[in-house]
Amino acid sequence: MPRNSILLVDDEAGIRQSLSAVLREEGFKVETVDSGEACLSLLESHSFELILLDVWLPGIDGLETLEALKRMGVPSAIVMISGHGTIETAVKATRLGAFDFIEKPLSIEKTLLVVKNALDHKHLQDENRRLRSELGARYRIIGNSVPMKALRQQLGIAAPTNGRVLIFGESGSGKELVAHALHHQSLRNSAPFVEVNCAAIPDELIESELFGHVKGAFTGATQSKTGKLEKADGGTLFLDEVGDMSLKTQAKVLRALEEQRFEPVGSSAPVSVDVRIIAATNKNLDEEMEKGNFRQDLFYRLNVIPFYVPPLRERVEDVPVLTEHFIQEFSQLYGRKPKEVSPEAMDVLKQYRWPGNVRELRNLVERMVIMTAGSRLEVRHLPSVVLKENGSAEDPAEARSLSEARLAFDRDYILKKLEENGGNISRTADALGIERSHLYRKLKSLRINLERN
Repeated sequence: MPRNSILLVDDEAGIRQSLSAVLREEGFKVETVDSGEACLSLLESHSFELILLDVWLPGIDGLETLEALKRMGVPSAIVMISGHGTIETAVKATRLGAFDFIEKPLSIEKTLLVVKNALDHKHLQDENRRLRSELGARYRIIGNSVPMKALRQQLGIAAPTNGRVLIFGESGSGKELVAHALHHQSLRNSAPFVEVNCAAIPDELIESELFGHVKGAFTGATQSKTGKLEKADGGTLFLDEVGDMSLKTQAKVLRALEEQRFEPVGSSAPVSVDVRIIAATNKNLDEEMEKGNFRQDLFYRLNVIPFYVPPLRERVEDVPVLTEHFIQEFSQLYGRKPKEVSPEAMDVLKQYRWPGNVRELRNLVERMVIMTAGSRLEVRHLPSVVLKENGSAEDPAEARSLSEARLAFDRDYILKKLEENGGNISRTADALGIERSHLYRKLKSLRINLERN
């Protein structure tokens, strides 16, 4: 609908003429009709951000028209106008969904203020809807494999409840995405989602991070601090890498889970909260409990609804759809035309074992979108670690070695220069400042197929 567009519905020609003139002078786009029937008819083919609707109209009156607009699902903000306004009429209009109610004779200043407030409210609602839609897309679980279809189905069942969730999965497999999706689909989605990375916070600070502290509680506590648990009140607290939490902190978290109450560090005054806990770990907690590193009672408190996020190598059929999703994401982000992946390159991606899982694939696609010229991603554009003889990466340490990183950089840089010089070997060698023969040897060692350049 056109921004700042207004439909004025009034049976008095003088009001239609004078009020529409004032509104147009203020920069609004205004159309007018003289009845409820004409209003409903016009809205079948046009849309407006705001409708100024007179209560007393010939035929169907303003309140009946308002009811019809709501049945039609018209998203416009509606302000009622009446020369015989009563509290009963105003209350009924408000219950039917009217934003405000103004009386005749109209005060220009008050009318303009109400119009501005109604449009501001409408714009805010539209922005909130847009942001919620973007969040929904951002936290969409992507994949057509059987495990991911099952995961989405389980999410739909568990999300609307308050059941605690424990998410298992390798690093980079998407545990944080699942946690966000659970919150977004829950009844708490308008409340905060607060994350605590238990592996990234030093042991001596994690209690303060979780529960907060009062001024003077310890050296350096120059002011009071609200903890993450209190910040998540009414919403969701996500304990990422909960397997790295110390036993001392585990005991306090267990008590807070049981009582939904805790004491900030240095305080004896309890704080009550209503928080849903979602936790995630890449560790085998059964082994950690056997070693005495994780409390069994806390495990059973957290593991009410277990979720398992499979590694990418166990759902290789999702590699194409994820690759396409990331290509679209980064092409839009960097203002590039989306690239096509050749069938041969996609086969190589599907054969790779992905030790870094979806995060590794995402980073790889971002790198190719940025560094690769042309509209098609070929096998030669893939990093050398992906092009190992058997298409796997059994030794992640080796894959991340300095020599491997140098080879990957050399390969990408030479490919970029080849693209810039239209695949011409002589011009590429000149651009690199090396001999032609040296470039040929380099291309062979880096497994760059000259026939494709």
